[in-house]
Amino acid sequence: MSVGSSTTVQMPDAWECGGKEGREGSMCCRQLKEKDERSLVDPAIVRDIIIGLADGLTVPFALTAGLSSLGSSRIVVLAGVAELVSGAFSMGVGGYLSAEAERDNYRYMRRTTRNRVMRSCAGQLERETSEILAPFGVDASTSRRVTGALLSVEASLPETVEPPSVLRQALTFVGRHPKFSLLPSSDVESSEMSSASSWNGSEKGDGAGQPDLEMGLTAFLLKFGEGLEEVSDARLFISAFTIGMSYFFGGLVPLLPYFFIDSARTALSYSIGVTTIALILFGACKTRYSGAQGGVRGYTYGCLSTLLVGGAAAGASWAIVRLLEASGLQ
Repeated sequence: MSVGSSTTVQMPDAWECGGKEGREGSMCCRQLKEKDERSLVDPAIVRDIIIGLADGLTVPFALTAGLSSLGSSRIVVLAGVAELVSGAFSMGVGGYLSAEAERDNYRYMRRTTRNRVMRSCAGQLERETSEILAPFGVDASTSRRVTGALLSVEASLPETVEPPSVLRQALTFVGRHPKFSLLPSSDVESSEMSSASSWNGSEKGDGAGQPDLEMGLTAFLLKFGEGLEEVSDARLFISAFTIGMSYFFGGLVPLLPYFFIDSARTALSYSIGVTTIALILFGACKTRYSGAQGGVRGYTYGCLSTLLVGGAAAGASWAIVRLLEASGLQ
């Protein structure tokens, strides 16, 4: 590119960056790569999988170990499958309700925090912002400017409109469906769209310049001061499905030998073996996808810790069964 008639500026290639200029021994940021490079999974998903698998690998094992004293694998399979299905549903519902409680807590905190922000003096808000930013090395004058900018955004936001619950949305949709309504289908569709946009736009903006409630001083105080973030409606169902399915497939592992071996006592020995292998693999996968320390030491710790914790729970149940058998309680 030429500037005037005599000056020529050499532009860097599109794939290069200027970060290495003037820094001895550095390289382009696009070429940087860690020795232990991994593709991690969302921590919330990993947490749900761990909850489901940990319970699935131990609770059904305890049940099958107890029923193995009866000697019939058929009874163990029937009771085990019934426990798997009911347990998966129970764990899934628990995951849904837990995520829903987290979402409701955030919305309550957002409402009360915004009311406090709108009524508090600027000095108090500056002190709260400074308490959050000071540990990062931000001075008081910069904190005051940040507070002023966030308050300006806060003043432009609309009133907080809480969206209806998922169940309320479903019932509203069914009630407005042409099959259940006297309104023409075009009126139903337009009313659904207007109802949805009335709160969807308030939550995340409608893409046409409407403000986002995740902006401003309230969102800043909640996210960086309290460590709270909005839980989406989709997260409720994802958590329920992940925990429920993890429990089901985890519980299927100690039950598998009973499908193929008639003697429940013999199948119990194989169940102990496959459960041990599953716990070791579970620990390795947890280490790999959670971002824990890698290498031989990291994977060894992950496998052994999972094996010891899960094995202790399963072993305790097995020992109780054997103790009851020895005492003559059948």
